[in-house]
Amino acid sequence: MLAPKRVKFRKRFKGNTNGLATRGNTVAFGHYGLMTLEPGWITNRQIEAARVALTREMKRGGKVWIRLFPDKPITKKPAETRMGKGKGNPEAWVAVVKPGRVMFEVEGVDEAMARVALERAANKLPVRARFVRREER
Repeated sequence: MLAPKRVKFRKRFKGNTNGLATRGNTVAFGHYGLMTLEPGWITNRQIEAARVALTREMKRGGKVWIRLFPDKPITKKPAETRMGKGKGNPEAWVAVVKPGRVMFEVEGVDEAMARVALERAANKLPVRARFVRREER
């Protein structure tokens, strides 16, 4: 599963997810992509589940790019613990996504297969997403 090799600080603020994605909002590498329509956190487990579903649906053909990386630690306090006594320990890694972010890209398969595969991957994610095509200039 994806996780940073090392980070400068163990714990991070929650942050906000207002606004639209200004980076990673175009299909840059492949021919087709999966773009998020709402903000949220996507865990490393969800990214891996979507990747597995995507590659299996494509019968391991074509090429897949994962355009997001879980670099934010999420902390959690143990169950049945009283309030106070500081912030909990890091439990998971998440990628922060805003609307318009392209999360996965594929090429080397026809559009019908790419559409089905990316929709299957989208079902594994906690945010609504849509199929996008590369814009030729």
